[in-house]
Amino acid sequence: MTVRRIKPGPLMSGAVVHGNTVYLSGQTGEGADVTTQAKECLAKVDALLAEAGTDKSKILQTLVYLKDMGNFAEMNAVWKDWVDPANTPARATSQAELAAPHILVEFTVIAALD
Repeated sequence: MTVRRIKPGPLMSGAVVHGNTVYLSGQTGEGADVTTQAKECLAKVDALLAEAGTDKSKILQTLVYLKDMGNFAEMNAVWKDWVDPANTPARATSQAELAAPHILVEFTVIAALD
């Protein structure tokens, strides 16, 4: 099987396709609050999935990392508006120290291609 890298960079690729599965790197956003950042993250997820040839209805698993679990409800409100309600993936959310102080939320996604 071949490996296809989407938006490759010096440290990571935006996504990697292997077989019928696409693996997205952690997506972060800009903005002053979790709502703004989460919306930007999920827009990036949509774009990477589209470039890979799939969409959010095919997401298998999502890992959500929050800088502060006190923002869980705020992030979850954005998630509920975005996720395909007929095809909700397996999901875990945890608190983590993220790569930069301004990053409040990060989404990592694995999806099927068909």
